[in-house]
Amino acid sequence: MSMFIALFVVLVAVAVSELIARLLPRISSTYFNLLFGIILAAWPMTSRYIPEFDNEFFMIVILAPLLFFEGQRTQILQVQQRLKQIIGTAGILAIISAVVITMILPNLFNMTFPLALIMVAISTPTDATALESVIGGRAFPRSSHEQLTLESLFNDATGLVLLQAGIIWWQTGHFNFLQNAGTLLYAAGGGALIGFMIALLFMVIRQWLLRTSINAIYAQNLVYLLTPIIIYILAEAIGVSGIIAVVIAGLVNNSEANRSRFSSPRQMHLGLNLVNFLTSILNGMVFVILGLNLERIFTSQYFIHNNNWQWLMIGVTVYLGLLVCRLLYAKYKVGDHSWRSAGLFSLGGVHATVTLAMTFSLRGTLATNLYNQVILVEVVVIILSMVTATVVLNLKLPVDFDARNRPSRQREIRDEMVKSGIERVKKMDLDPAVRALVMYDLQDQIRSNTLRSFFKQWHGVSQHQEKINVLQSVDQRRALMHAFNEERRYLHSLALTHQIPSDEIYDLYSEVLLAESLVLDPKSRLI
Repeated sequence: MSMFIALFVVLVAVAVSELIARLLPRISSTYFNLLFGIILAAWPMTSRYIPEFDNEFFMIVILAPLLFFEGQRTQILQVQQRLKQIIGTAGILAIISAVVITMILPNLFNMTFPLALIMVAISTPTDATALESVIGGRAFPRSSHEQLTLESLFNDATGLVLLQAGIIWWQTGHFNFLQNAGTLLYAAGGGALIGFMIALLFMVIRQWLLRTSINAIYAQNLVYLLTPIIIYILAEAIGVSGIIAVVIAGLVNNSEANRSRFSSPRQMHLGLNLVNFLTSILNGMVFVILGLNLERIFTSQYFIHNNNWQWLMIGVTVYLGLLVCRLLYAKYKVGDHSWRSAGLFSLGGVHATVTLAMTFSLRGTLATNLYNQVILVEVVVIILSMVTATVVLNLKLPVDFDARNRPSRQREIRDEMVKSGIERVKKMDLDPAVRALVMYDLQDQIRSNTLRSFFKQWHGVSQHQEKINVLQSVDQRRALMHAFNEERRYLHSLALTHQIPSDEIYDLYSEVLLAESLVLDPKSRLI
């Protein structure tokens, strides 16, 4: 019951913060998620309902589905084409950074090499979601963005293996390079193999069901949503990387969806909507949970009574070390080898989700004081990576005016589109009651109906005061179909001018088709 209440409180915080973010569109919703997480933890009335961070629950229920969905949005051909770069950034760069900074920290601060490796390993993974939050509204180069996204999909496994090596070193006092290299290959390769095999098995079952009479849309989508959780648990149970497994499974699903989308359009459409919905919700939950833990860390007794600010200097050193390693690697190995591209790549390595999860996985492994110190160091790395990237990228990158002006441009196009549909209906010979209903529906496309007019319509439907007979209902559908056809014709003519980006036209065209389905589809028809 306590976990249910905690989830409910976090989900409410996600919903409210997303609504408030709409009022200030130039500020990423991520920061509102963080703020509301801090408020939840600071307010005793809500804080008491939210238990301490559960790393296993976080990894299985939130992180595994997120990575699975991110992998599904990535074409496997893109991974194959960039495999060398992925191995370089997610593997070689991560290991080089860990070795260099692990050698530096003990010489600057009073700590052992194993503890230094633990701190650096946790800071290694980057977060594509956090990157999106810091570049909102700015024109970030597409090639660099793709490289950073692919890196973040795969460097989590490297960080986890490095962390495991650091823990073994800490517990035994010995570091075996060959053993740890073998562990990395086993974890990553085994995770990829398990993810591919299970995803392939599920794909065969799904495709067989699609071609039989026992296919059930809702059951299929339910199993699909549970797939990343099943794969992650099975992979971790046999000792390989669950993160790599769910990413590879997502890549397999991308190819499957691409070649079977018309086998069951309703199932595909429902699945895509569920994925988009859950991705947005889970992203918000990640940062609400991050805000919760940040507040609890900074109000903990250890932090309040700790007069030694060494953790701050260690955190700054770790972040700067990672930044320099990324900068130098990108200068000679990534993109066009320019300092500008290298700078963008280095700043784009934002840390958040996996770093947080790996930090809390150490509970019980280290002594309390060391554990608290590691938490504070990683908090510094997370905050520095997000704030530095936000400030510098907003100063250095040009404003994406095309994206900023898109809402107003689409609003103008939608107005003209609906106007063409209304003009078509005015030319039709319709019963006045039918015409009034159709006009109201079309004006709803541009939200021009007032709240008062809505309540009038609602009251009429509720009290059965606006009954129309079967023939008039057919006329209503026919009129709407003619209007939607005219709207599509207008959008097509606009696309032929090549003055508006095609994706904006497709977006509005899709809206019309979805509205049309509410008129025609027997399973969702509202007329």
